[in-house]
Amino acid sequence: MAIARLDYVAPWWTYWLHNFPHFNFLFQSVDSSFKPEEANYQQSLILLACVGAFGLGLSLLVLSVYLVCLCCCHRDLDEDTKRPDTCCVTWVSVITGLIICSAVGVGFYGNSETNDGVYQLTYSLYNANHTLGGINSLVAGSRGNVEGGLKQHMERLDEIFAARADYLQALRFIQLMVNNVIRELTALPDITTTKVDLADIANQTAFLEYYRWLSYLLLLILDLVICLAMCLGMAKQSQCLLITIIGFAILSVILSWASLGTGTATAVGTSDFCVSPDKFIVNQTRDFLSADVAHYYLFCSPNLPNPFQQSLTICQRSLTTMQIQIQGLLQLSVPIFPTAERDLLGIQRLLNSTEFSLHQLTVLLDCRGLHKDYLDALMGVCYDGVEGLLYLSLFSLLAACALSAMLCVIFRVWTLMGSREKEYDDIDEEDPFNPQGRRLSYNPRRSNTHSFCSYISSLGSQVSLHQPPQSASTSTIPPPEYMNQSMLFGGTPRYENVPLIGRGSPPPSYSPSMRTTYLSMTDAQIRHFGTDFQV
Repeated sequence: MAIARLDYVAPWWTYWLHNFPHFNFLFQSVDSSFKPEEANYQQSLILLACVGAFGLGLSLLVLSVYLVCLCCCHRDLDEDTKRPDTCCVTWVSVITGLIICSAVGVGFYGNSETNDGVYQLTYSLYNANHTLGGINSLVAGSRGNVEGGLKQHMERLDEIFAARADYLQALRFIQLMVNNVIRELTALPDITTTKVDLADIANQTAFLEYYRWLSYLLLLILDLVICLAMCLGMAKQSQCLLITIIGFAILSVILSWASLGTGTATAVGTSDFCVSPDKFIVNQTRDFLSADVAHYYLFCSPNLPNPFQQSLTICQRSLTTMQIQIQGLLQLSVPIFPTAERDLLGIQRLLNSTEFSLHQLTVLLDCRGLHKDYLDALMGVCYDGVEGLLYLSLFSLLAACALSAMLCVIFRVWTLMGSREKEYDDIDEEDPFNPQGRRLSYNPRRSNTHSFCSYISSLGSQVSLHQPPQSASTSTIPPPEYMNQSMLFGGTPRYENVPLIGRGSPPPSYSPSMRTTYLSMTDAQIRHFGTDFQV
């Protein structure tokens, strides 16, 4: 009954990446077949990696031009034009943050997929190495039993059966079978003498994958922190925080473009291998592995003959023949030579052990075990691995573009903060609605200097409340400060409603009963009263 065989079909994205143009440093077309040992193919991958460098240079150029235009074309805008500008900056910041968060999500998925693919590759390599190690161990053990143990027993039996030519002839026939087994075990599988250490390859791959996974994880976390810090810096309007964000954002842009170039070159090179992996492996193993053995394990087709079947059959028949000869000697020679029983039983035990090892070796040499490991490795690399690299490349592209837009937004926010501070400096210090002006008005030195002047002006204002205008010139005198403030609120200036803004507090001896006295004073008396109060 034919056994259904799992087959490998390269995914469509590997064919898409395989069709990418390959050029060397002289911009000459290069064959896209996976040949990492050739210089032209290496140059084509290096040029693909330079896509990241080209994107980085373009981003820095755009940022430089934008910054120069922002500095040269900056002008003061009125309040009507500032509002839509601020709204535009806000919306661009929100969209940039959403793109960065989406890119980070894509990056986490791609990093996980790539790690799963590499883990499946290393697991398959460890399994294949374990199978090859088992084959080597069984071959070495069987040869040791046949060469070492049987040789000692055969030498002693030659001495015991020296007088019987027929028994010696049986021993010579057994020795001939032993030589056949040793010869077939020695030349049995070329696969057991491979020059490639799969365990070492798996260890190096796992080591590189760990640091690759960790690097991308730190880059993803950095992008998230930059996005959150940008929101905080714009809300707090902290220049120090914005400067820090600018530094880390430029670093992240450089790393994103570098990861894009590296990921693109790696994905294209891996896809070139995944399109025709069998051809590459046959070419790489032809120095120490025959073509029929390589095809047997790579394709594992029922139509392909087992290259080890003949050797295994010869070993099995030789062991069976030796078992029959030993069984006959036990029956015929032991009654005549009782001392030969020990050596004959020892040979029988060694033959049984060798036959059991031969059955295990037959199972391990079957193509299905190693072919399954081969397919698992291809599935991990070409499906999960390349797919994860595509998602990581998409993350790098989105993150680099979004971070470049974020830097433009931060530069614009910086200019808006500078213009806003300039507008605050231009506002009148005496404006009660200006917080900076209020801080200046409460300066102790200024309040001590003008306290008495404020009190005198308040007295004058009280007199002017009840005295009619005497001349036309007096109508041009500006009203007191409290009247200006009351008119702003649409009220009538009354003494009871006058706030204590802009005038000093009355002396402790002042009372409402003294109001008529102050109003009935002449101008000379008022000046004399003020002089006495000042003294």
